[in-house]
This record gives sequence, C-alpha cells and structure tokens, in this order.
Amino acid sequence: MSELSAEDEKLVTLAKSARARVGAVEGAAVRDEDGRSYTGVTVRQPSFEVTALQLAVASALAAGASTLEAAVVVTAEAKVDETPVRDVAATAPIHLIAG
Repeated sequence: MSELSAEDEKLVTLAKSARARVGAVEGAAVRDEDGRSYTGVTVRQPSFEVTALQLAVASALAAGASTLEAAVVVTAEAKVDETPVRDVAATAPIHLIAG
C-alpha cells in the first residue's frame, strides 16, 4: 500500500474510532468533494446487514455529497466490496487497513 496523505490518515483515525466506539467488526470513513468526512460501522441485525462502507457512503449521500475523494475501511477481512464507493466515484482511492 502506498503512503497515505495527511487527509487520508485522518480518515483512518475516524474509521478506527467509529469501530472502537461500538465494538464493530469494521469501521469506515469517506471524504466528500468538499472535504467533509463521514463514518460508518458494520451493523448486523436479524433482518438486515449494512457494511461499514455502505453506511459511510450512505451518510455522505444523505448529507448532499455528489462525489467522494477517498475512502478507508478498517477491517480484519482480506477483501471489501468496493461497490458503494464505485457507484459514486469510479476512481477514488479505497484504502484497506488491517485491524
């Protein structure tokens, strides 16, 4: 993985904090075109499941974001579904952080 920019390091901190706050499996953070950040954590209930990345992207869109500059997912998984970000920003970097 390439070195992260200072702004992407902030996303890592936000994702880790969100994950730790609720003891979630994954934490995610995204940054929109205006530099605003949004977080999400994995939510698993009997009737539905939302990934951390889905929740972070949905939060950004609900706040009026039209595109994303970057995303971070803190996870123990080897692979993450990038579709939520790709639906909004085809080329935004998505950083996976082992955790």
